[in-house]
Amino acid sequence: MPVLDREPSTDLGGGEGLPKLPLPALPDTLDTYLRCVRHLLTEEQFHQTQTVVRHFGAPGGVGELLQRKLAERRDNQANWVYEYWLNDMYLNNRMALPVNSSPAMVFPQQNFRAPIDSLRFAAHLLSGVLEYKTLLDARALPVDYARGQLAGTPLCMEQYYRLFTSYRLPGPERDTLVAQESSVMPEPEHVIVACKNQFFVLDVVINFRRLNERDLLTQLDKIAKMADSEDESLPPIGLLTSDGRTEWAESRRALMRESTNRDSLDMIERCLCLVCLDDASGAELSDTARATWMLHGGGVAKNGGNRWYDKPMQFVVGADGCCGVVCEHSPFEGIVLVQCTEYLLKYMVGSPSKLIRAASVSELPAPRRLRWKCTPEVHKLLASSADKLQSLVRNLDMSVHKFHDYGKEFIKRQKMSPDAYIQVALQLAYYRCHRRPASTYESASIRRFQEGRVDNIRSATPEALAFVRAMTDGTLSTSDTEKMEMLRGAITAQTKYTILAITGMAIDNHLLGLRGIAHELEIETPEIFTDEAYLISNQFVLSTSQVPTTVEMFCCYGPVVPNGYGACYNPQSDHIIFSVSSFRESPQTSSAEFVKCAVQGLLDMRDLCNKCNRASTPTRQRPGGTLETQTQTETSWQNQTQQRPSDSTKCQQTPPQVVVETPDQTKVEAQTQTS
Repeated sequence: MPVLDREPSTDLGGGEGLPKLPLPALPDTLDTYLRCVRHLLTEEQFHQTQTVVRHFGAPGGVGELLQRKLAERRDNQANWVYEYWLNDMYLNNRMALPVNSSPAMVFPQQNFRAPIDSLRFAAHLLSGVLEYKTLLDARALPVDYARGQLAGTPLCMEQYYRLFTSYRLPGPERDTLVAQESSVMPEPEHVIVACKNQFFVLDVVINFRRLNERDLLTQLDKIAKMADSEDESLPPIGLLTSDGRTEWAESRRALMRESTNRDSLDMIERCLCLVCLDDASGAELSDTARATWMLHGGGVAKNGGNRWYDKPMQFVVGADGCCGVVCEHSPFEGIVLVQCTEYLLKYMVGSPSKLIRAASVSELPAPRRLRWKCTPEVHKLLASSADKLQSLVRNLDMSVHKFHDYGKEFIKRQKMSPDAYIQVALQLAYYRCHRRPASTYESASIRRFQEGRVDNIRSATPEALAFVRAMTDGTLSTSDTEKMEMLRGAITAQTKYTILAITGMAIDNHLLGLRGIAHELEIETPEIFTDEAYLISNQFVLSTSQVPTTVEMFCCYGPVVPNGYGACYNPQSDHIIFSVSSFRESPQTSSAEFVKCAVQGLLDMRDLCNKCNRASTPTRQRPGGTLETQTQTETSWQNQTQQRPSDSTKCQQTPPQVVVETPDQTKVEAQTQTS
């Protein structure tokens, strides 16, 4: 069981006051399950699955027993699925975190003219982190409220309070999510700075005072100089955290035999966050390249060892202006990452850099380099981790594309949900590429409920398949009017399932709970969970997430199966950003080809809408340029947070190039998620 040392909260932010996650009726879930898998199977497979499902749900059968036990669990726990979900989605997963699990937010490209500029940016960013942490410590974040479908419902805030207090501890069979909110442990008052694969302790509170931005810059400058000393250089221990979880657990055990290493590990595991000062990548920094660098650091020869993947928040500041944040996903969802990073980027615009030394600390003690004692065994483990990271770097096929022909405003004029419309476009893109439907995952927030995380919107609906076949099969004599009806039918089906998911009535969490209860009761795994249909439908070849932002940045992550795609999208008023990933080792996939098919599908869908709805004015193509972002995310609380007054005295510097626009009122419930 994961260890999650949380002190109880008395406010809505902890989830108290919110309803418990409902438990769907067993017959409803089984009926929906059959409908979701039918078009993914052969007739023979489906008939077999029907028999298995009927047997599972029979009166007095194993399904009813498990449902009864799950109902008891619901009565006794704040959230009946949370522990099962956390283990299944993350802690039991043995894959390496980079690419496979950890998503990244990619910031706007910065223009650093001199090395000190990147350190100024890092100091300013870190100052914002400390400001945000102050809000968290005071429990001063206003409660989020849902927008879009079923708007106005308060949402559980618990995930926010894990941003800077959690750590994913590797285990031989299952990881542990540790939260340092216990009153026994003191609050962390340091960050870890990674520079040239070395790790340094930067105390952000000295003599009971928080360092100001000038002091942070002074300390970062000292660290950069210390990292340049080759005599002091130590092996790139951070590479070990990029390995598979079981391998990293073994390596950590080997490190722990030395007291020096135990002390260094303790400082990293208890820090607020990491700041990774990266060397220039040497590559042309396109959106695709920056996304790739964020996900894996470029491997051993670049910045791959300049990371510690177990920490939830790693802020990356590259000497060449490639900046962003990499997050360990188990403590929180994408919307929480978006809200935090938007606060930070808006802080950096709205609160100009303050580089005048205040009277906080007269003489700053030098930051401390973390020391490591490496036995021949550890060196061997490092070499193995390095080889595997290089394989991951070579394997990742990433393509980031900004679709400028239209955005969500055009879709809304068609009286359609932008999220549902884009999901249907992704189904069309996959079918064009592969001539078959794909089991699809789209995450939906269930934060309306206590300790709510996500459930799955199964976007590969029969209605979507009917539409994409009509759009791609030249032998079918389907009229435009019929195609339009099919498109509306597909969007209606997608929207209905979205509402099912966000109200806690979707099937995936329920089936997971039934499987978890069976395991706890130590009964033989029911056939429904070993049946071919269950295995096929849970191989999410298409892993999708909507991650809307109001600041110029975008999210990216890797595929979740070897022959699959990770498809993250950010709908804006007049354009859509797609981050598509796949693996080069799969002969079936190509990120560039998928993007090409997605673009063609979006153009075909626009043309169909314009033909069938003359009342809609075709949008003009907007020339490429600065990304103007206007989507409203789940809350607009940043706008309620008072901007700090500008300091009258400012140091000359290059300001961060962050575009901030006034958000509109659109939001759907999907968020980033890796499965």
